[in-house]
Amino acid sequence: MSSSSLSASGSASRNSLAEVASSEASLRRFLHGLPGIDAVGLQARAAGLGTRSIKTSAKAYAIDLAISMIDLTTLEGADTPGKVRSLCQKAQSPDPGNPDVPHTAAVCVYPDMVPFAKEALGSAPINVAAVATAFPSGRAGLPVKLADTAEAVAAGADEIDMVIDRGAFLSGRYLEVFETITEIKKACERPDGTSAHLKVIFETGELVTYDNIRRASWLAMLAGAHFIKTSTGKVAVNATPANTLVLMEAVRDFRDATGVQVGVKPAGGIRTTKDAMKYLVMVNEILGDDWLSPDWFRFGASSLLNDLLMQRQKLSTGRYSGPDYVTVD
Repeated sequence: MSSSSLSASGSASRNSLAEVASSEASLRRFLHGLPGIDAVGLQARAAGLGTRSIKTSAKAYAIDLAISMIDLTTLEGADTPGKVRSLCQKAQSPDPGNPDVPHTAAVCVYPDMVPFAKEALGSAPINVAAVATAFPSGRAGLPVKLADTAEAVAAGADEIDMVIDRGAFLSGRYLEVFETITEIKKACERPDGTSAHLKVIFETGELVTYDNIRRASWLAMLAGAHFIKTSTGKVAVNATPANTLVLMEAVRDFRDATGVQVGVKPAGGIRTTKDAMKYLVMVNEILGDDWLSPDWFRFGASSLLNDLLMQRQKLSTGRYSGPDYVTVD
């Protein structure tokens, strides 16, 4: 899909986009008017990009860039303040013996853990992201979702990762999903006029088709998402190169149509340096330099950092350290 094809059909002009969400019918007409996705072609494109390698001279840079793009995450029922403090320490100093290793972009926690994360990070230039809106199911009434978000923002969250109600989306209640996102975005506002950034999670593994993923991407961006995110990491199918490619094409085309840039966050199942390099190649090829920054591309990951650190040391010393080189968190 290209923005030129959208413009040719009259779907994505600035004026028409302003009216898209004026009714359920117009929103449905727009979303179902987006060009369909050739699943075989998409998967072949994603697989082809995955065969490209980053050479040794650029690999060290790419590893550090990937580290700087990580939302270091703990989202378990057994999370404790101590575990969150430990995670924050690792986010600040991923390799305590090597101050040249960059810090991560953010730590991602449940809303009740935000105060402990903010305290542990202090003035460090690392954001605190909080999952909200009945994560990971997204199945709660709007008042509950708004309260969940407001609590996290009041506690100091810099970013809110909200999850859409897939049941509503798959039932075709697009305007309901749109209005929920816009209300959550309002709940991200602070009394001083600033706002926490809003990342909208689709749970792509439950959306069934690539066409639905494209529709969800445009729906979230039309509603004002700062980032669109593949998944919660809590289902069988999370981020894949193919479903992330759909998100990348969507943000590219949205900027072409509106001038507004939106970030992308694949999450869940990205565990190795090799995986991360594939995604960075995709960003470079599909989106270009403008998105090769933690401001516009993130990895939702918990174990990825350890492998990046191991590969970083291998590049610098020619050998791997023992298993105690990195923490197991």
